[in-house]
Amino acid sequence: MDTVLKLNNVEKYYGNNSNITKAIDRISFEVDKGEFVGIMGASGSGKTTLLNCISTIDRVTSGHIYVGEEDITKLKGNKLNKFRREELGFIFQDFNLLDTLTAYENIALALSIQNAPAEEIPDRIYTIAEQLGVKEVLNKYTYQMSGGQKQRVAAARAIITNPKLVLADEPTGALDSKSARFLLESLSEMNESYLATILMVTHDAFTASYASRVIFIKDGQIFHEIRKGEDTRKQFFNKIIDVVTMLGGDLNDAL
Repeated sequence: MDTVLKLNNVEKYYGNNSNITKAIDRISFEVDKGEFVGIMGASGSGKTTLLNCISTIDRVTSGHIYVGEEDITKLKGNKLNKFRREELGFIFQDFNLLDTLTAYENIALALSIQNAPAEEIPDRIYTIAEQLGVKEVLNKYTYQMSGGQKQRVAAARAIITNPKLVLADEPTGALDSKSARFLLESLSEMNESYLATILMVTHDAFTASYASRVIFIKDGQIFHEIRKGEDTRKQFFNKIIDVVTMLGGDLNDAL
């Protein structure tokens, strides 16, 4: 199996010599092509900082992060911009769609930035829109769409460029339970049908249960890891709850 993402002894510090906060403490793990991996942890555990480093929003203090064969901790300038544009897909909690564009145009923008042939764009958009259940809103603006529709349009935009890695930051955080379930089922479908490699940060056990593997972060370090294997989603959810309980503290902090 091809390794899409590899972290090697990654550390991230904030502050100065008199007041240093270690947000990430020597984290190492790998994600293979086609995996759907969840990252869980209570507020302040370091999971968001970890995602920011992988997405190159933030820079590591030490260690290395590889996407494919590329050490992204060494990228700068145009090479870094090219990497973000061509190798990563993003799904944010607040959708990050452009209000002045329709759903179709928001999705098409990702292809236009990559200079995709104009004649290919419509078919690619309609195919993925049908897959994610947003074909009926392609001509609507963001204010005309529900939160769930916006998030599925954002998911379509993230996956349509066939990135090596899709990063999802609390993708269900702004959704009601019905919309959240539909989105998670869509992400699972993307993972299975397109072999999309997904890394999803979440504090919610129900959301994490849709992943095939969950890595738990505590105090900037990997605390535990579990795999779904042959479990049903309900069985996997119960295992996630067990680990969350082991993490200690207020259960609601991690659910």
